[in-house]
Amino acid sequence: MRNAASNLASAIGKGLLAGLAGTAAMTVSSTLEAKLRGRAPSSAPARATAKVLGIKEFEDGIAEARFNDLSHWGFGTSWGLLRGLLGATGMPGRTATAIHGAAVYGNSQMMLPALDIAPPAVFWPKEEIAIDAFHHAVYAIATGVTYELLNGRNGKES
Repeated sequence: MRNAASNLASAIGKGLLAGLAGTAAMTVSSTLEAKLRGRAPSSAPARATAKVLGIKEFEDGIAEARFNDLSHWGFGTSWGLLRGLLGATGMPGRTATAIHGAAVYGNSQMMLPALDIAPPAVFWPKEEIAIDAFHHAVYAIATGVTYELLNGRNGKES
């Protein structure tokens, strides 16, 4: 039993590290995209987290920006937990990454409208849906590859 608990703890730790790496990759892709398109960074993470925590307002724009960063990094890193748990099942890496990506993207598509942060994606322009899906795919793939590398695999299905 001790070995199973140790393996699970290891998978969770690797998943969290992989989630951190995936968040970094998504941050790079979304920052570059925002600069190329001349749009402001997304405030959805801060608005969603604030709503869940009951935070009504921030002292200033700097505090809100910091809270947004903490929300984004905390959310992305914590979703790595799921990738670690999927990896612990022994399922192939590509399968685990696809399930993980679908769960993260599906959560975003459900929670943001439920919290009145964004309208359902069916009301978004097609280009915005594609861009959002792309950033989430970057996250999932980077998280999956990192998990497999941390697990001693080369990122390919074993």
